[in-house]
Amino acid sequence: MRAGTRPQHLLPAQDNHAAMGYQRQDPVIPLQRDLDDRETLVSEHEYKEKTCQSAALFNVVNSIIGSGIIDFSLVLLIKGGALSGTDTYQSLVNKTFGFPGYILLSVLQFLYPFIAMISYNIIAGDTLSKVFKESQEVIDPENVFIGRHFIIGLSTVTFTLPLSLYRNIAKLGKVSLISTGLTTLILGIVMARAISLGPHVPKTEDAWVFAKPNAIQAVGVMSFAFICHHNSFLVYSSLEEPTVAKWSRLIHMSIVISVFICIFFATCGYLTFTGFTQGDLFENYCRNDDLVTFGRFCYGVTVILTYPMECFVTREVIANVFFGGNLSSVFHIVVTVMVITVATLVSLLIDCLGIVLELNGVLCATPLIFIIPSACYLKLSEEPRTHSDKIMSYVMLPIGAAVMVFGFVMAITNPQDCTHGQEMFYCFPDNFSLTNTSESHIQQTTQLSIVNISIFQ
Repeated sequence: MRAGTRPQHLLPAQDNHAAMGYQRQDPVIPLQRDLDDRETLVSEHEYKEKTCQSAALFNVVNSIIGSGIIDFSLVLLIKGGALSGTDTYQSLVNKTFGFPGYILLSVLQFLYPFIAMISYNIIAGDTLSKVFKESQEVIDPENVFIGRHFIIGLSTVTFTLPLSLYRNIAKLGKVSLISTGLTTLILGIVMARAISLGPHVPKTEDAWVFAKPNAIQAVGVMSFAFICHHNSFLVYSSLEEPTVAKWSRLIHMSIVISVFICIFFATCGYLTFTGFTQGDLFENYCRNDDLVTFGRFCYGVTVILTYPMECFVTREVIANVFFGGNLSSVFHIVVTVMVITVATLVSLLIDCLGIVLELNGVLCATPLIFIIPSACYLKLSEEPRTHSDKIMSYVMLPIGAAVMVFGFVMAITNPQDCTHGQEMFYCFPDNFSLTNTSESHIQQTTQLSIVNISIFQ
């Protein structure tokens, strides 16, 4: 919600269309006219700094890669905004389901990016601390100034806090471009190590069995990754002359890029480590791998640059719920500092990424992706039940509910192992105690002393 504007959830129902620059229309007019290219979800009379379509694309890609790939529900979300005459996720749900729905959505929309901020801090601390500890010849590896706690605090003060203090998400376009470029570079490193390191890492038993009983936990993690719904309206409204058609084109372009990157990351990572794959992929690589050390540095920078995207959303939710959508300059700074401080403190206490991703995925991301956009569209749309959008909505809603319930139960009863900060067994050629594999795999492990020399140096 922009400063200087009255929040949509506080506007009288009869004034919503006028406030958004809409003219009241007969409800029987087809949806296509509501979604005409000339219509926008933000007032033409309100000033807001705009961004070009390419900058918005990198904002979406950065949000998707950092924290997703959901095409249909993203478009469905903006269509719901067009049907209801609203320009934020919160105001859409408020218009559709009233105040109870608005509160529920606000809680989810705050928790998802807030927990994402915590996970990004964990990743930055893990990866960058290993980068600096690799400089053993120059720096004492036990030095407190290269520990994860100090790095998290330093990156917060010097990078994430200043970037998060921007008032307009359009300012992050160039930052997102840098983050996307670094992500592509990291992908190249992961692919290279899949070829050179993968054959020397023992494969776990039944590594290629598809859809094991705990597969639903993976859906929760993917839901965490495959989401940018919480900041879709922010990016949408930053476009020049935002329209649903333009947004659809932007989303398709963003998703093509994101699908390519995410699939290759997942494939190369699992091909290399199979069942030993950690929630943070870089936890799998050996510390004396110079190429991966550089990749860790790029990865740490990437998540730091993605962090402000999530902070924007948490701040907007707080502004809408407690300040009527308007934050003065002083409260803008105070709220931003408070949110980042709490996220930083929590990330200093938690060092296992896997459970954070799972719980955030099943409890927050799943309803934001599958349940709420579908429910809003089904209630707002007057299309027949056989319409393709409604059919997909009827499918997505129960799937989301099932993933949310069963994913939470399995995350609690069957938590992932966490080897945070530990060197994996295959990095030690004389370590057999953790190798629960065949004799041939043990023989492969004994050969890692040669691998360490030929590959990592």
